[in-house]
Amino acid sequence: MKTLTFTIALVLLTFGTNLSAQRHSYSDEYGHTLNLGLGIGGYSGYYGYIGHTLPVFDINYEFEVARNFTLAPFLTLYSYSDPNYTALVTPIGVKGSYYLDQLLHAGSRWNFYMAGSLGIAIVNTSWNANYTGDRSYYTAANPLYLDFSIGTRYHVSNNIGLFLDLSTGVSTIGISIR
Repeated sequence: MKTLTFTIALVLLTFGTNLSAQRHSYSDEYGHTLNLGLGIGGYSGYYGYIGHTLPVFDINYEFEVARNFTLAPFLTLYSYSDPNYTALVTPIGVKGSYYLDQLLHAGSRWNFYMAGSLGIAIVNTSWNANYTGDRSYYTAANPLYLDFSIGTRYHVSNNIGLFLDLSTGVSTIGISIR
């Protein structure tokens, strides 16, 4: 998986660099951005049961709603399995981001932000046919999804950016597309 992620990042970086050579004006607008991320984490109501983090895929689309502030509906996916069951966890909700670029005097290629996400986590569990234990144990987790993060985005070009989002639940690295 590391090789695939590295290869995709390298191809996108090369593509973005070619676009960057053609255009050098980077917009200070936020929003209208599709973010695709891979990372690790989970929501505490679920991975508290299993005791470790999981690989995660996250997608969101940012809309600018006020100066330096965006809202982004999100969908996150991760799964877990053991000999007794397999679960697909799907947190959905909205992420609010406040951009700190002006406060930090960031260059035009950089964005810095603080964010909070609120939503619900839908857990779809399928049990092994031979399992005879308590099938409600893993379904008792609170479905509330709450996450706080800080992050940065580097604009490779006007249309492509690379981001790192570090959070209390799901931390990701990925690509932003305008």
